[in-house]
Amino acid sequence: MRDFITIKENVSSEIVEKKSKFIANLFYVETVKEAEEIIKQINKKYFDARHNCIAYRIVENEQIVEKSSDNGEPSGTAGAPMLNILQKNNLANVLIIVTRYFGGILLGTGGLVRAYSNSLLEAIENSTLIEKCIGQELDVCLIYSEFDNFKYYCKNNNINIVHSKYSENIVCKIEAQEAQKQRLMKDFKSKNINLIDIKELSKKYITKSIEK
Repeated sequence: MRDFITIKENVSSEIVEKKSKFIANLFYVETVKEAEEIIKQINKKYFDARHNCIAYRIVENEQIVEKSSDNGEPSGTAGAPMLNILQKNNLANVLIIVTRYFGGILLGTGGLVRAYSNSLLEAIENSTLIEKCIGQELDVCLIYSEFDNFKYYCKNNNINIVHSKYSENIVCKIEAQEAQKQRLMKDFKSKNINLIDIKELSKKYITKSIEK
């Protein structure tokens, strides 16, 4: 598992280069199967376009799966440049499909690289980026009188309370990045925070917003 950047929601953008129209669709995806299904749908939607070029990076089984395609454009002018942008920006769980409607004027290999690259960059600029950081889920048990203090502690330490169960005591399911988890465990052991018990659960990705 590793930290990566992704998009909060799907976005579209469009540029025109020498009368050729480039429509960029940037999708959030979580599996290769999902990405391949979207590619089929876009190919059907833009069946009359000259090219539907793609690139994706997807985290599956703690590995990054990558793919790109020039879809009939000269080799290395579309898919590879877009994949390179995704790699350089540490973007994953994203699929970019750029659809080209030919305008009658040849762009040359350099022009194509710029057009497909700029199409993706425009889509990224229009998107809301978020960071997926390695973290962990934990169950925290505490008495009712300490709940407000614990919520305040979590807010100040960027720990997210997913939900709480109320019975004899309160059990909060929380998610925290590794550094915050270590601080919580340290404060628990040193009694800086009054909790009954902490149980470590599964590793998971924690979402953080990114300021542009």
